[in-house]
Amino acid sequence: MAQAIVVRELGGPEVLKMEGVTLAPPGPGEVQIRQVAIGLNFIDVYFRTGLYKSAKGLPFIPGKEGAGIVTAVGDGVSLFSVGDRVAYASADGAYASERNVESSQLVKVPDGISLETAAAMMLKGMTAQYLLNQTFQVGPETTLLFHAAAGGVGLIAGQWAKALGATVIGTAGSQEKIELALAHGYDHVINYNTENFVDRVKELTAGRGVDVVYDSVGRDTFPGSLDCIRPRGLWVSFGNSSGPVDAFNIGILAQKGSLFATRPTLFGYIATRPALEACANSLFDVVQGNKVRININQTYPLAEAGRAHTDLESRRTSGTTLLIP
Repeated sequence: MAQAIVVRELGGPEVLKMEGVTLAPPGPGEVQIRQVAIGLNFIDVYFRTGLYKSAKGLPFIPGKEGAGIVTAVGDGVSLFSVGDRVAYASADGAYASERNVESSQLVKVPDGISLETAAAMMLKGMTAQYLLNQTFQVGPETTLLFHAAAGGVGLIAGQWAKALGATVIGTAGSQEKIELALAHGYDHVINYNTENFVDRVKELTAGRGVDVVYDSVGRDTFPGSLDCIRPRGLWVSFGNSSGPVDAFNIGILAQKGSLFATRPTLFGYIATRPALEACANSLFDVVQGNKVRININQTYPLAEAGRAHTDLESRRTSGTTLLIP
């Protein structure tokens, strides 16, 4: 019998409880995998609290990211075989020791990348990929601001943006996190607890502002993020760890310099098989080329998912966190 974290009611970390679950054979188009590691992401908190709604309703198994070994394949599966090393970033139900996954959501993990590393980087790394290469084309002429620079996406994005030649500014909440971000590609990191990040960005850019702000924080950084952007620059809101941004008059974008704004998700960028493979392969390339290193900073037993969520929400984690079945 597989073990899984099952959410039977919405709420705090205490609703994350381990249960034995019966796992059916993989259906048509599915593969069954024994999971080696599971990625922890802030989006898991949104589903646990009900900010985002599970398509299955209650009860549900949370989590979107993991990696493991194929143990069985269903009818019609041609891309994968038993024994393949695979990973995914958009398949609900990751918090489990074993599970069935639609084969369309899986990619093979290249030799030289461990399954732990794959589980740690798929969602965060592909998020960095689309943010830096598709939502806005970052290059040597780009100056950007990335909030939560010491977070899982932030540490990957800092390295990747620097490899693309950008000037990379970040924010973080402690000296320890500032030093971590500086070691991962950032040119400047602002302590938002002791400095006004808007004033500091203006100082660092000689009053011009940045070309693009990547904001996964939400309520606490709005509308300050808009004041950091040059005229006709872009605000990318891709998360809300401090709470969602309240409704606002779109006219504020005109007032602050004819700004552009977008609210993308990874799942919109990997909705087709070619898009998924292109995004994943781009990530694998920068990791194997040593342009981006993936550091696993915390691990928790799957049974302690509640403690992991508590630490994540309390900002006691940095970088990437794994749950181990």
